[in-house]
Amino acid sequence: MVRYLGFRLFQAVGVLWAAFTVSFAVLYLLPSDPVSIAAGADAGTPVDAAAIEQLQARYGLDQPVPVQYWNALSHAVQGDFGISISTGQQVTDAIAAALPSTLVLAGTALVLALVFGTAVAFLATYTRAGWLRNLLFSLPPLGVAVPTFWVGLILLQLFSFRLKLFPAFGDQGIETVILPAITLALPTGAVIAQVLATSLQTTWRQPFIEAARAKGASRLRIQARHALKLSSIPAFTIAGVIVGNLLAGSVVVETVFSRTGIGRLAQMSVMAQDIPVVQGIVVSSATVFVLVNLAVDLLYPLLDPRITHGIERNAAASAEERPAHDDTLPEVEARV
Repeated sequence: MVRYLGFRLFQAVGVLWAAFTVSFAVLYLLPSDPVSIAAGADAGTPVDAAAIEQLQARYGLDQPVPVQYWNALSHAVQGDFGISISTGQQVTDAIAAALPSTLVLAGTALVLALVFGTAVAFLATYTRAGWLRNLLFSLPPLGVAVPTFWVGLILLQLFSFRLKLFPAFGDQGIETVILPAITLALPTGAVIAQVLATSLQTTWRQPFIEAARAKGASRLRIQARHALKLSSIPAFTIAGVIVGNLLAGSVVVETVFSRTGIGRLAQMSVMAQDIPVVQGIVVSSATVFVLVNLAVDLLYPLLDPRITHGIERNAAASAEERPAHDDTLPEVEARV
């Protein structure tokens, strides 16, 4: 188990390093100069060349790219991403100021996505009505396919401009969170519903379901107590994908609804080619992604004790040949 955790931590460090390196390379491959953008030279504003050189020296952009990369990486390891080229603000301060709004939005969207995805998957596999089952199974692919910005614009047009039930813009008050959270929750909930519905269908064909029926358990009891718990494991494994969807979707949602947050900050920083801010956001998002996946790995044994046996067996197999037969797995029927 210790070896397994050590390997996962090593992978986490590799992901963070790759995220930092890729973002650095992509931003430096762009043809424009961040200092020129900040000074307005790209917009046709006359700028003194000496002032541009002075700003480049201030931010270290006059040094060779490998030196810039090493300096940025060594400071990032210490949690220092430097100063924003476009605003002159500390990157950590800018991220800290934008983070609470995004956390509120993402947290609300996650709750709505879990409710929506679980309800659709549960009803689709529980109902005996063929037309209703087909309708419910068609909702997740539709939710994934529909563009997020289109959903946001439709909700704005209907509930803000026509019915005037919710404010169209801003991030002050709970009423300003509802429409953005619904917009962000739909594609995420659709992914949850797809995975959970497929897993529930597979679980219903397992022998222990027939054993539960033979013992007289009702269909609702079997689905809620036995099938749903076992089927939640595959859905639980996509927690990292869910977090990624929420972080990526926040860029679009916060732009559509004019909300301050990490997504809006990322969009503005990319347009300004503000390298320190973009790298800070990328590494922060990658850190959240890595921590969520690490937490999922640690929580697996609580959902299914067989996973603990698998981890121990894999650790032992690294030192000797894997045995041809493994009788350590408990019988699935013991769950009933």
